[in-house]
Amino acid sequence: MNEFNVTITAEQKGKRIDKVLADSFDQFSRSQIQHLIAEGNIEVNGDPVKSNYKVQEHDAITIEEPEPEELEITAEDLNLDIVYEDADVLVVNKPRGMVVHPAPGHTSGTLVNGLMHHCNDLSGINGVIRPGIVHRIDKDTSGLLMVAKNDKAHESLVDQLKAKTTKRVYHAIVHGVISHDTGTIDAPIGRDTDDRQAMTVTEKNSRDAVTHFQVIERFKNHTHVNCELETGRTHQIRVHMKYIGYPIMADPKYGPRKKTTYPILGQALHAAVLGFVHPRTGEEMRFEAPLPEDMKACLEQLKRENG
Repeated sequence: MNEFNVTITAEQKGKRIDKVLADSFDQFSRSQIQHLIAEGNIEVNGDPVKSNYKVQEHDAITIEEPEPEELEITAEDLNLDIVYEDADVLVVNKPRGMVVHPAPGHTSGTLVNGLMHHCNDLSGINGVIRPGIVHRIDKDTSGLLMVAKNDKAHESLVDQLKAKTTKRVYHAIVHGVISHDTGTIDAPIGRDTDDRQAMTVTEKNSRDAVTHFQVIERFKNHTHVNCELETGRTHQIRVHMKYIGYPIMADPKYGPRKKTTYPILGQALHAAVLGFVHPRTGEEMRFEAPLPEDMKACLEQLKRENG
């Protein structure tokens, strides 16, 4: 059981408790707060309340978050595209449409299900649900992921991510024609208070986020770019490209609302280059994954449209 405590300020007085807590804690959505209240896991001054309770100044609120239920993960033969593997690390090229790890209501067909079939020696640091997972990419982003096969390798790879020494370069197709050949987007990212399932550039409850981009090719109404991550925030490239006015093609969350006419399901974003230092040998490792067929088809269509 994890416990969180907060005291209400004068500025928060009179607001609904579910909104105040969702705004105060990045890890909880408003619906999660409402569920915790309904289950009796949130108390105000020692007493349970309802979701529509209006907080008062100096209210002492306690949130008790139950430990997540361990899911029973089934190994599945998903014919994973393993780019590299040794006794310590594994690099996999994830297809678009595949979720990285299981979650309640979605326990099969994930990368973790496939990894458990492929090998039984994965790091246990992230628990049963995320064995070996050091970092992740979105369901509808394709490309390279590093996986740890033991705890020592896991700790080393996480430390490299924190130290910003890993190399992670993505290919993206964006709406609009970017005039600058290169650029850096340095804008903090946090949870969108209007949509708890989305991230946004904000100064409130945010973390530093830096993306470097380089134009590969320009088209009539689109641009093919490289985006290199300096930090690794949730949805970082998708949020940053939208922020500067060039949202990613076919992005259902951050792109234009109209349905795309291009042959791709999910955002045109691909983790193409992955580099890190091997946790045992100290060797510089670098891997590349070619563009998936759907992004190639989009680029071909853009070239035809260019005339």
